[in-house]
Amino acid sequence: MIEKLLPHGVVAVETFEDAPAQQSFPEEESLVANAVETRRREFMTARRCARDALAKLGYAPVPIRAGPRREPLWPAGVVGSITHTTGFRAAAVAHNSVLASIGIDTERSDRLPDGVEESITVAGESEMLAALSRALPALHWGRLLFSAKESVYKAWYPLTGRWLGFEDARLTIDPMGTFAAKLLVDGTRTDGGPPLVELRGRFIVAHGLVATAVTVPVDATAA
Repeated sequence: MIEKLLPHGVVAVETFEDAPAQQSFPEEESLVANAVETRRREFMTARRCARDALAKLGYAPVPIRAGPRREPLWPAGVVGSITHTTGFRAAAVAHNSVLASIGIDTERSDRLPDGVEESITVAGESEMLAALSRALPALHWGRLLFSAKESVYKAWYPLTGRWLGFEDARLTIDPMGTFAAKLLVDGTRTDGGPPLVELRGRFIVAHGLVATAVTVPVDATAA
């Protein structure tokens, strides 16, 4: 499912269930030492997906540690993203000569809890969601917006090292399966690349899930 959203050169591995036994490293175990068993299993399965994807790029198994905001720390020369939600885990990786950054997210395709939509939208987005809901009421567009903004953040953070709130990006969603996020804050990058002004992504709804992905080209400001 995830691979349908990603360009050539990106390796994605996904699963809809947890394996009984997971290869893990002490550096990863410590990240979920206090988690309930279901949370631990989904975390470790997602890490396994990441290692399987890295293997397809030619990398030996390594622990995938977490950074200050719990972002996955990849081997040198790799960019990537991990997602896990109820009934689904996935990872996507690429060489940094292929893409500057990747962000993927998955959510159960159901209605957002009361009050959440209001907290994640900026001017113009509520009207857009209402129009989309009138045209295609079977899809929970608020949930899609939430997931898309999560993918935007996951692609943003490795390049800037800064937090990006839901209120810091304005999305335009095309019901044919794409979206664009206009960034409302300074997009200066720590790697010296061109500032991030707009990020573009794709989405799919399948298997009771909504999945989103954002990729940042090496020499461009938008995916």
